[in-house]
Amino acid sequence: MGFGVFIHRTDSIYDDSPAERYQLPSMYLRRAQGCVGDWIVYYEPRKVSGTRGYFAIAKVQEIIPDPALPGMYVALIEPGSYLDFVNPVPFSGADGVIERGVLNDDGGISGRAQAAVRPISPTDFDRILALGLEQPNSVLPRLDLPSQGPGFIETQAPFEIEQTRDRVSYLTSRIVRDRVFRQLILQAYDERCAITGLKLINGGGRAEVAAAHIRPVQAGGPDIISNGLALSGTAHWMFDRGLISLSDDLEILVSRQANDLDGIWNIINRTGRAIPPQRQTDRPHPHFLQWHRENCFKQ
Repeated sequence: MGFGVFIHRTDSIYDDSPAERYQLPSMYLRRAQGCVGDWIVYYEPRKVSGTRGYFAIAKVQEIIPDPALPGMYVALIEPGSYLDFVNPVPFSGADGVIERGVLNDDGGISGRAQAAVRPISPTDFDRILALGLEQPNSVLPRLDLPSQGPGFIETQAPFEIEQTRDRVSYLTSRIVRDRVFRQLILQAYDERCAITGLKLINGGGRAEVAAAHIRPVQAGGPDIISNGLALSGTAHWMFDRGLISLSDDLEILVSRQANDLDGIWNIINRTGRAIPPQRQTDRPHPHFLQWHRENCFKQ
């Protein structure tokens, strides 16, 4: 097992769904197999317009032959493991390249940086993870390294690996993941309720909206922005109970079983459609919306 980097781009020709699967050709099979049972970082190349850089982590559950394409394989992502970064991490920062493992002996960027699937050191993985989830009230545990002289470098390496795994294990906590998911959704929706259009901030500076999963975690829904909505309290309550839902093009649907149809329409924003995030890939995915209509919405 080992950490890895999987390159993914929004305009990919491959049949990828980062929270569920990653398609790869046979040339990358051995490298991908080295990540089975362990965590990977998703990276969007710099040449992609509006690139997010390193943008998420996930755990590889297994790799299987692609049933639809001979010679291709699919890395299946462990359900519930995918997590977007609060702060997408660029390829290079103020101190140079973030992923030091792509540098050659002369300090230049080697061909490894072009590999769609590649191993990554625990130190690089931890650096990217810390930057991606850094926030004022950090979701990461404080795991400071003691100051040591050069003579301790070799014996300290296993401790660094253990520390990195402790950080990742911490992120499997439902409490921590809910905190990260809330921040991601509120950022994507600019702290505005997608149904009412209201952006209310309380006296303490906290947005009065919740981060709602379209397909709940208990029903296999992932912690991915396209499976979320920013909703005010009343809208959240109605959405969870199936009194409102959304069409694939984000038209707001109101159940005829609701006892106050006029009252519901009065709080819905004038467009009659959910207000989407600015980034296209953050919009509610039809796959999750269909699940909500079929399993929650009271037709």
